[in-house]
Amino acid sequence: MRRILTRFWKSPWYPRLVFGLSLLPLLYLIRKWQRNDLGINSIEFVSRFLGLWTLRFLMLTLAVTPLRRLPAMGGLLRIRRMLGLFTFFYGCIHGWHYFAIDAQWSRQVITEDLTYRRFFIAGFTALLLMVPLALTSFDRAIRWMGGRRWTLLHRLIYVSAVLAVIHYLWQAKTIVAGPVDYAAILLMSFLARILWVILARLRRRNLVEAAAEVI
Repeated sequence: MRRILTRFWKSPWYPRLVFGLSLLPLLYLIRKWQRNDLGINSIEFVSRFLGLWTLRFLMLTLAVTPLRRLPAMGGLLRIRRMLGLFTFFYGCIHGWHYFAIDAQWSRQVITEDLTYRRFFIAGFTALLLMVPLALTSFDRAIRWMGGRRWTLLHRLIYVSAVLAVIHYLWQAKTIVAGPVDYAAILLMSFLARILWVILARLRRRNLVEAAAEVI
């Protein structure tokens, strides 16, 4: 099994497959639009659809780090950047749909929504925090910024994820399964990271103590 996974991770078709699969939600939405099958409230349907897929890609992006630490799963790191960019891609379409289709570029509507409606504020802030991450998602940016500063900047994804889940929770107005499920997934992702840090520190401490005993 390990050999099969290793071959798959190294295959040139692996990222292409992920890229193609990542476009399927958009193609599905376009197909429903062509068939005039978006439901009675098409604006709300498209908005929720795009927002949900933005959140799903965000959860997938965050899941790469803890999952890649499992045996033979290191190849997931190869698609983390792609998943992050698809998160931003769907988030931008979601935002454009709100401004252009829902609010119709009405300054009064947009100002009111982004001033008084808390779930709009949370969602818009989450999207804004993704901008510097997308702009610095290439190798040259890492070399230019330095690994430490780049890593610190890209921790904004955690803040963006929390705000995105809050946006979904507040939009639902009442506690329902969908938003709570994503909140639970995000919490498990954070707990996995914390557990890994704790285990790594324990291993380092044990190595130091073992070296001290040898000396």
